[in-house]
Amino acid sequence: MKKVLVTGSSGLVGSEVCVFFSKRGYLIHGLDNNQRAVFFGPQGDTRWNQARLQKEIPSFHHHEMDVRDRIGIGNLVKDIRPDAIIHAAAQPSHDRAASIPFDDFDTNAVGTLNMLEAARQFAPETPFIYMSTNKVYGDAPNRIKLKELETRWDFDDRDYENGIPEGFSIDQSKHSLFGASKVAADVMVQEYGRYFNMPTCCLRGVPYGTQS
Repeated sequence: MKKVLVTGSSGLVGSEVCVFFSKRGYLIHGLDNNQRAVFFGPQGDTRWNQARLQKEIPSFHHHEMDVRDRIGIGNLVKDIRPDAIIHAAAQPSHDRAASIPFDDFDTNAVGTLNMLEAARQFAPETPFIYMSTNKVYGDAPNRIKLKELETRWDFDDRDYENGIPEGFSIDQSKHSLFGASKVAADVMVQEYGRYFNMPTCCLRGVPYGTQS
C-alpha cells in the first residue's frame, strides 16, 4: 500500500488532503501537534478534527510532532519512507505573525526546511508538495487595474484574465511577516527542486473568501 505523509493533518487543508488520499487507497500518516491551540487559544484547538480522521479513516496514523523538531522529522521520514509528502503545516495568521515573529518564521520557513532536508536525505525521489499561499506576492497585485462586475471585482487587464501567473514578481511589495515567512519557504521548496533535482511543487492557494 502506498503511503502519504501529511503535515498539519488536523488543519483545514491538511485534513482534506488526508481524506482525498484515503479514498485513493493510501496509508495516511498525519503529522500534527495542535499548535493552533498554542497560537490562538482554545478556539484554535483542532483535536476534534484529529479525532474525526482517526474515526473515519481506518488507514490513518497520527504522529504527535512539531515540524520544528528537526531530528524527529528526519527520523519519521526515514521510518515511513513515504510515496508522497504534502506539507500543509503552518502558522497561518498575518496578524499573529507580527506578535510572534520567531514562532512564525521557525514554523513556516525553518519547519519547511526541516521537511525538505529530511526528504532529501531519506526520500529524495518522493514528490514533495508544499501548500504555499498567494500572499507570497504581497500587495503587488493591488497595482493591477480592476473593473467592477455585477457581483464582484475582477482584473481589468488581459494579461491577468486567467489570474496571476507564477512569474508575477514577489519583489518590491509588502507581504506581512506571515507572507515573508511563506515566501522563504516557497523559494526554498523551489530551490531544493532545482538544486538537488527533487520533485518539488508549490501550490499557491487563495485563502477562503478572497481572490487573487
